[in-house]
Amino acid sequence: MSDLQPVPCAAAAAFAPASQLALLRELVELVNSDGDVAESLEQALALMAAHLPLIHGTVTLVDPRSGEIRINAAYGLNPAERRRGRYLQGEGVTGRVIAGGRAMCLCDAGSEPLFLNRTRSRDLKRERVSFLCVPIRLHDQVVGALSVDHQPVDAATLEDELRLLQIIAALLAHTALESLDRMAESAPARERPRGFVGNSEAMHQVYAQIAQVAPSPATVFLQGESGTGKELAARAIHAASPRAGGPFVSLNCAALPETLIESELFGHERGAFTGAAQTRKGRFELARGGTLFLDEVGELSLLTQAKLLRVLQERVFERLGGMETLRADVRIITATNRDLERMVAEGGFRRDLFYRLNVFPIFLPPLRERQEDILPLAAHFLGQFSAGGGHGRAHLSLAVMDMLQRYAWPGNVRELQNVMERAALLLGSGRVVLPQHLPPALHGPRVSGEPPAGGRGGGGASLPGGSLAARLDEVERASIEEALESCGGHMGKAAAALGLTERVMALRLKKYGISYKSFRGRRYSACRTGH
Repeated sequence: MSDLQPVPCAAAAAFAPASQLALLRELVELVNSDGDVAESLEQALALMAAHLPLIHGTVTLVDPRSGEIRINAAYGLNPAERRRGRYLQGEGVTGRVIAGGRAMCLCDAGSEPLFLNRTRSRDLKRERVSFLCVPIRLHDQVVGALSVDHQPVDAATLEDELRLLQIIAALLAHTALESLDRMAESAPARERPRGFVGNSEAMHQVYAQIAQVAPSPATVFLQGESGTGKELAARAIHAASPRAGGPFVSLNCAALPETLIESELFGHERGAFTGAAQTRKGRFELARGGTLFLDEVGELSLLTQAKLLRVLQERVFERLGGMETLRADVRIITATNRDLERMVAEGGFRRDLFYRLNVFPIFLPPLRERQEDILPLAAHFLGQFSAGGGHGRAHLSLAVMDMLQRYAWPGNVRELQNVMERAALLLGSGRVVLPQHLPPALHGPRVSGEPPAGGRGGGGASLPGGSLAARLDEVERASIEEALESCGGHMGKAAAALGLTERVMALRLKKYGISYKSFRGRRYSACRTGH
């Protein structure tokens, strides 16, 4: 990491004690005035911009209903950038500051994997930015965060600014709480359906489609790869529909042989076939007054497709072996991971049934196409599984975050959930997920569906995800980074925590190209002896 550029004279003057005192006096007058709460936070950021060399500034608060972190006031951001500033607890720098209650100070935000640049207001490839974020705390509860960014300054100036921001955050705490109270009073219903995690634009489009179609009786066709959450979407549609009080019945059409699928769908009378010892209701009857979800509908035979088409058209059916015509009082939601349009062209799926199913299509994107959702989902699942083990909430190491974002996730969200469950089990009583807690498939250099390349340890036959040497190097590097992170960049303390001499530690840092100085601005936690 190259040395920081000298602080410009104007920036240095901005951090002079006289300028800081003037800013604090004006902020005290502002928070004690009777002005509008929302305007007060905006004015506070404007005052900070007048006294400090900041480019952007934000006040983010935790939504009292959804728990989502959103930008409540901003300086230097346009409306679109403000709308994109949404985070989950523990997600990115802002989410980590709010979840942990500790300030973070980044000399070069672009080199920090945790810095998401969610607002996309900075071009980190062309400019370096220093970023500071401090929690807004009231009565020992973190209700939000105050953050600023500007051109790089030296470490001493950042330390001074960090202390100043902590004072300002304390001054703004009561104003932030009043703003939260107003949010609670006027907050609309949750934008994200229950059970979903993710802030990507693709998923917000899915949420909007679910909200749009749920109140109607229209047939919904969910498309997407296996593991993208099609059944979760179907349940969300049911929960938001007028039929929410009725049953939600699901059937995986690929899980049963053709000889049984009709009986499962329509039921049968006693004696209808060998083994039918008694009358049995089918899924259409069991779902009466509610929703029937047919997963993997592309696996149905042409004969069963014809019978399903009749139900969709006439809303009536008969049990196998029965004469009584029954009414199908259900809302139909179907799903598949197959290309039904191609199947129609090839004669494997009825064209008329396809049109009946495809009334309101919703496409659930694969996880590799919404990478900004990977870490929030991982943190969500890890929180579930680690809390269930009774060891307290765990978090992901920086190396693991990088590995999760490099992987192609062919199994999508379901695969990520399984990986996090495995990591929580291997973690035991630990608090930090390291690379050795992840399965071999994630240890390779695969990126967004690209085929795996050779391991970093050299040629020859290799293990899944890379050679043994490459995997050991990855574990060692992650352990060193975790130690430096925990000890605030103090190389001697980090070496002691790892049981290394400072000389060996210096050699390891040189081997992996790690600069201990880049960890000095981080305020995650106090130094720990052990991992």
